[in-house]
Amino acid sequence: LLLFLGLALPGTQGKVISRCEMVRILRRHGFEGFEGTTVADWMCLVKYESGYNTKAYNNNGPSRDYGIFQINSKYWCNDGKTAGSKDACHISCSKLLNDNIEDDIRCAKKIAREAHGLSPWYGWKNHCRGRNLSSFVRGC
Repeated sequence: LLLFLGLALPGTQGKVISRCEMVRILRRHGFEGFEGTTVADWMCLVKYESGYNTKAYNNNGPSRDYGIFQINSKYWCNDGKTAGSKDACHISCSKLLNDNIEDDIRCAKKIAREAHGLSPWYGWKNHCRGRNLSSFVRGC
């Protein structure tokens, strides 16, 4: 679906971060062991949420998901369209769609900290939880 969206919507193709580059970024930002997760968990999450694309976008009806971690506008960012947005990361959703993922990382860590893990992300729950994810970091 995300691949289709990337092809169907002009201007939605952001930087697609390579697997090993993403592993290095996550390690550098302290994701290993963060809230009981591994870099492999986060790699799987990012693959299934955004396909490693910094400009991934998904319309969920009343809310939208933005960026490489698919951060939701109802709770975490403000897109000016989502009624009752909590904006818990105090960030404009549009800032989650650029190639600089520093702010995405801060917000994703806030989400994981508040949830004590990765359960807010359906991509992780449906494709990663309880599975052997070593292939996501192998060779990096």
